Amino acid sequence: MIEAQRLIQIPGPKSKAVFDAEARYLAPGTQTVALFSQLCIDRGEGAILYDLDGNRYIDLLAGVSVASLGYAHPKYVAALQRQVARIHVGSFATEHRAALVKLLAELAPGDLNRTQLYSSGAEAVEAAVRLAKSRTGHQELIGFWGGFHGKTGGVLPLLGSSFKHALGPLMPGAYLSPYASCARCAFDKTFPSCEWHCVDFLRKKIEVETTRNVAAIIVEPIQGTAGNVVPPPGYLKLLRQLADELGALLICDEMITGFGRTGKMFAIEHEGVIPDILTVGKGFGGGFPMSGIIAREEVAFAKPFANPSGSSSSYGGNPLAAAAARITVETIIEEDLVAHSRRLGATMLAELKRWEADLPIVSDVRGRGLLLGMDLVVPGTRTLLDKKTTRWIFDTLLARGVLAMIYNPEVRINPPLVIQEDEAMSALATMKDVLSEAADRLTA
Repeated sequence: MIEAQRLIQIPGPKSKAVFDAEARYLAPGTQTVALFSQLCIDRGEGAILYDLDGNRYIDLLAGVSVASLGYAHPKYVAALQRQVARIHVGSFATEHRAALVKLLAELAPGDLNRTQLYSSGAEAVEAAVRLAKSRTGHQELIGFWGGFHGKTGGVLPLLGSSFKHALGPLMPGAYLSPYASCARCAFDKTFPSCEWHCVDFLRKKIEVETTRNVAAIIVEPIQGTAGNVVPPPGYLKLLRQLADELGALLICDEMITGFGRTGKMFAIEHEGVIPDILTVGKGFGGGFPMSGIIAREEVAFAKPFANPSGSSSSYGGNPLAAAAARITVETIIEEDLVAHSRRLGATMLAELKRWEADLPIVSDVRGRGLLLGMDLVVPGTRTLLDKKTTRWIFDTLLARGVLAMIYNPEVRINPPLVIQEDEAMSALATMKDVLSEAADRLTA
């Protein structure tokens, strides 16, 4: 088993010098993990990162599920080197893009067979919303508490969190309802005796709050930002039925869950649900900024979305992006990383489940494939740990060679799909030790 390296100083002097130099000119607002760690990453290999000071980290973050092939994958590096030496900009047809959209039509569930490409998750979600309005002629949108779909103006109303505070006024016509997050049910119900109270509440909300002019219901099959929250079986099918009753489209946001992350190519395949529009990104490009929507044909041709330049993007699907996404998806298939995610994820989940009995601060272990989560709580309660404690956990874990999204009490574990079992289990062993120390500090 690979031993996690115990580090003496985080950040090291070289990382700190670059961080401080950058901070003098970089506007605030970068990712929390970068601000807390103050690392300057020099290189990566597989699921291992190295900083400028030569310190080594097992990566359980993957750039928030972006680095599906990890770092410096030889096929990925070679494909991008070849392409950037030829042509890297433009919206003209390319061999890579032609092959990519054909491959996506073959992989996507059901009859979803038309793809449009973008460069960010929020851009793709906004495109999906425009397409839904074009197809239905309706204007209203339904989202969920805990949902996260980007940070642009068009999607801010769909964020079910405090992120949008002080950023109003928001675009009208969006309505939010509690997600089926059963461990922390908004209605203090217990599944399945609740008999889908959250869905009944959503029906009533639509009846009394909207004008019944709903264009789309947008939902994450597993909520990522909320803590990799997995809804109970049957939930997505009920939302599919509700969308059909309303004459609305069902948009499944698979930015985080797509392309093998959950042990299926797409997370909705666990439920056998076919949405009208699928949004993809993050791991789709293997690290290159690439996102997209995949829709059924009759939906994709709705106007004004389908007018010339009506759904285009200056950067989406350019030759370099198409090469990156094509080699990423082909490599996921060729190296059977979907099955690897399913098998290794099950092993990791079983280990994490044991912690609920062993560690009094661990609660509600959950996940599918290599998208895992848990809550950190005050011992003997369901109260989430304060962020001062979770920051200590993050710093201590980092100093022992493991990078993880554990600075919030809703922990997210999503390593590169290429992570090996010895690396993953070594990282979890280190995490368990640190969590045990945190529990002892709380009860001392």
